[in-house]
Amino acid sequence: MSEEQQTPQEYLEQERKQDGRTEYVGERAGEQITGNLLHTLLATNVAGELRHRLKGADCRVLNCDMRLSVPSTGLFAYPDVQVVSKSPEFVDAKEDTLVNPHVIVEVLSDNSAAWDQGGKFWHYRHIDSLMEYLLISHRSWLVDHYLKQTGGAWILRSVEGKEGLLQLVSAKCQLPLAEIYGNSGISPAVKPRTGN
Repeated sequence: MSEEQQTPQEYLEQERKQDGRTEYVGERAGEQITGNLLHTLLATNVAGELRHRLKGADCRVLNCDMRLSVPSTGLFAYPDVQVVSKSPEFVDAKEDTLVNPHVIVEVLSDNSAAWDQGGKFWHYRHIDSLMEYLLISHRSWLVDHYLKQTGGAWILRSVEGKEGLLQLVSAKCQLPLAEIYGNSGISPAVKPRTGN
């Protein structure tokens, strides 16, 4: 899909008619979003483990089919995984565009890393309900865990290696990196690439 100027409502109407998924920011819809095997596996591992650990809790784990809107910045995106409390809120009655997740997970890729770590996180920080943002490395057993503090500041806790254990505060659960990276073929000893 080529980029063209649209209003948010025009974007939503078009997005609901097509099979593919595109992000929208700044009056423009971007290219279709696709994932390779590794990206899909890591996202599925995270969603599955969160669902297992949150069974019986008052929250829901949603995969990349759930569109997200950040009304205050105009972003529409498809996070890899979202966790929402027992009272999800949507942009309209169609219930296909969430506005109040408390955890968002993005699996990094060579093409998306800069956007996920920078501009997209800027948009996500404008979601009042958001408490935690996880960036899953696709190169090594490494997760950057951003946690919102009282007053709105964010702190970063990086969790890595075979014994790494994420402590999700808002979801009240732990997530071992061994479960996220299970069957991925990524070695716990591999270090992230530096430079270009």
